[in-house]
Amino acid sequence: MDKSVFRVGVTRDFLGPDGTCDLDDIAGPLFDGAGLQWEYISENTPVLQATQVQDYDALLVLGAGITAETLTSADRLKVIARFGVGYDKVDVEACTENGVLLTIAPDGVRRPVATSIMTFVLSLSHQLLIKDRLTRSGGWRNTQNYRGMGLVGRTLGLVGMGNIGKEAFKLAKPFGMRHITSDPYVTPAEAAEVGVELVDLDTLMRTADFVCVCCPLNEETRGLVDERRIGLMKPTAYLINTARGPIVDQKALTEALQNRRIQGAGLDVFEQEPIRDDDPLLSLDNVIATPHSICWTDECFDGNAKSACGSIIDVASGQMPPWIVNGEVTDSPKLQQKLAR
Repeated sequence: MDKSVFRVGVTRDFLGPDGTCDLDDIAGPLFDGAGLQWEYISENTPVLQATQVQDYDALLVLGAGITAETLTSADRLKVIARFGVGYDKVDVEACTENGVLLTIAPDGVRRPVATSIMTFVLSLSHQLLIKDRLTRSGGWRNTQNYRGMGLVGRTLGLVGMGNIGKEAFKLAKPFGMRHITSDPYVTPAEAAEVGVELVDLDTLMRTADFVCVCCPLNEETRGLVDERRIGLMKPTAYLINTARGPIVDQKALTEALQNRRIQGAGLDVFEQEPIRDDDPLLSLDNVIATPHSICWTDECFDGNAKSACGSIIDVASGQMPPWIVNGEVTDSPKLQQKLAR
């Protein structure tokens, strides 16, 4: 294998059933223009194996997992570029130990996911799917029983106020809502700068008309919105999750929805994905469920592709890319040796 050529492996889960992918139209010109050699990894596996990655300088990863075992023979691997912002399937510590940069693409998903949050807010508040079903089933005159919720004066509560959360508050501003957030990494002054009130999580759960989960999944947030906290929500409130399923106790949420303990939910993510066809959530008329793809627009795809490919091109040209997750690795002797080679 010629080590003088910078080689990029792209996970095969980008390809559709017919073996094609729009990524070719974006990544191809970018990589070719930078003089990089790229190809799809030979097999589509849930977790990448060591033999699949050992001959690459960079990986462009959609959904495949990266473990410590994946990196055991990654002597030339310098960067893993995630196509998106979630990296719960990547062993960050193992990346650092093996001198591998891990990058994400927040500039690609910021607006699309924030727009998705507002899509759920508007669809739920207007009972959009219920009214669609009434129209299709001859229930035109029953609409008086399905009055929606106006947004002026209501409270929008975001669990986490990172890039996506700030963008969601920005989009929601014209609707005349009160904005609150719970985020241990945000100060009251930082929240106030964007017109948001910082509160503790229990207060948010009690107060918000729309509880929107926007935080990353990690050991601190797994099960964060549990049975007790769901029990704090107002009976007229909605829960929206566009982040990761395991942040919310799905069993407790299902029971709350079944018993009309809360008004409804908009869910793009679930504890198990794909969600089972017989999952009780899917039989409820107060739930809008989408297959972890509500933000999957041309804008999102293009933005993620350009950001993730740009990170790889930066490394290939000897520069440190933006949006590095494991910043401490930049001083790693292992990484510096790889870059020198």
